[in-house]
Amino acid sequence: MSVGPKSVMPASAVDRSIEAATSALLALQRPDGHWVFELEADATIPAEYVLLRHYLAEPVDAALEAKIAAYLRRVQGDHGGWPLFHDGAFDLSASVKAYFALKMIGDAVDAPHMIRAREAIRSRGGASRANVFTRLMLALYGFIPWRAVPVMPVEIMLLPTWFPFHLDKISYWSRTVIVPLLVLQALKPKARNPKVR
Repeated sequence: MSVGPKSVMPASAVDRSIEAATSALLALQRPDGHWVFELEADATIPAEYVLLRHYLAEPVDAALEAKIAAYLRRVQGDHGGWPLFHDGAFDLSASVKAYFALKMIGDAVDAPHMIRAREAIRSRGGASRANVFTRLMLALYGFIPWRAVPVMPVEIMLLPTWFPFHLDKISYWSRTVIVPLLVLQALKPKARNPKVR
């Protein structure tokens, strides 16, 4: 039965749906009262994990990378790229990160899924049109110059509280992002992974 502005689900059907959903959820509850479900995010989280480990030149965990690669291939959209949510629209930045992570893992650039991704990214302006975080990640690996990343001077962390812009005047989430980005932009470190040289 479709529910829309002109139709109303009978109260008994609503009650049955609520009872069925409640029963299904309670059946999944652990004996001590908690629930366990898979924590799933968009493709950027596993892609960034792979890229961070490679950036730090940590030992490659081939089994884990194989699982992440399988996941990234599985959630690639029909549009050739990766969305920010299940079955969502193409997102350029998520697609660049997922493509780069698969390349880092070892997927061949001439594999069909990689060709589709590359074509989808290029048709939307390429990696140079990605968001600041993605461009900064590419700069860390030396794939784009640092001048392609918007710059904020690290000294803004020293501005007095009376100044129109001060770190205390922005949300905590923004501070947790801006401060590391300022440090990275000031130091311009390079990835230690020998694969990217």
